[in-house]
Amino acid sequence: MKREIDSIEALNEALLTSDGLTNAVIQGLNLSRLESNLQGQHFRGTVVLGCTLTPAVERQIISSGGLIFPRLTEVPYESYRPTLYDAKTLTEGYRRGDPRSIAESFDGRVYAHYVASQTGHHKTPVLESLAQRLHDHAIDDALADLLHGGGTPLKVVAIMGGHGMLRTEASYRQVARISHKLSSCGQGYVLATGGGPGAMEATNLGAWLSAYPISAIDEAIAMMASAPSYKDEAWWETSMDVIEHFNKAPGTSIGIPTWYYGHEPPNLFASHIAKYFSNSLREDGLLTIATHGVVFAPGSAGTIQEVFMDACQNHYGSLGTISPMVFLDEVY
Repeated sequence: MKREIDSIEALNEALLTSDGLTNAVIQGLNLSRLESNLQGQHFRGTVVLGCTLTPAVERQIISSGGLIFPRLTEVPYESYRPTLYDAKTLTEGYRRGDPRSIAESFDGRVYAHYVASQTGHHKTPVLESLAQRLHDHAIDDALADLLHGGGTPLKVVAIMGGHGMLRTEASYRQVARISHKLSSCGQGYVLATGGGPGAMEATNLGAWLSAYPISAIDEAIAMMASAPSYKDEAWWETSMDVIEHFNKAPGTSIGIPTWYYGHEPPNLFASHIAKYFSNSLREDGLLTIATHGVVFAPGSAGTIQEVFMDACQNHYGSLGTISPMVFLDEVY
């Protein structure tokens, strides 16, 4: 099995071993500043995915037995991204005090590119399609690193629910409180969502505030009440106010949004964001990682679909475990 090297620190550590950089996969790194360190190194059996290279480093890799998959420079995202996203990365380019600049953020620019790439009947040009598939494969790998990188798999609980749930609704507060309690109960649960607004944001918010008393949820909601819907201009702006105010040891949670629904911006309270182009991979993947239970909050057609997808996984036991399904509220 080839070693995976997806950070400069890991690469420098590999250079100190007897194997050096042989029989490895090096993904998404800027190696242009390491030219002197890499001269004379052997890359036998090594695959280099989407790294930034100088001509001299390229020659060294190929001449010593390595294989290079070049970067795809015609897209505004990294197809071989070595890590998950976070709120700082997705909001890069957004200007505080100018809510309309959300379109100029990294997330907004990628979504605009994604929409522009559609040529009719949701057909995507072949090179763009390849770039998106490679990107989503890289996100799969980075998410697996997060879930299993510590040796013991994370105990993931997912909360599903509608994107239209307003911050001012009682159900939003209820979902946030459930997430807060699960995140802070000492059992090691990590909350996961579809990464968008509504019930998804409420879940990631509750986890973000898990180091604070549960009363902090009411304070945070009050700070965001002027923009209750993701359609409100100040939706990100008020989120950033909360993040700046409650900045003590933010809790860990996972958001898994998609540019397929890019008109719904990702919420900013997930500490780790696995954003995909493919919605089908995102939907199935979110339910697959939720090995310790799925809570279904009020939603719409998407939530209903997830109920049956999760029931199908449980029916066939395809993941080797049965994940509890919890239905929140009797009315829905």
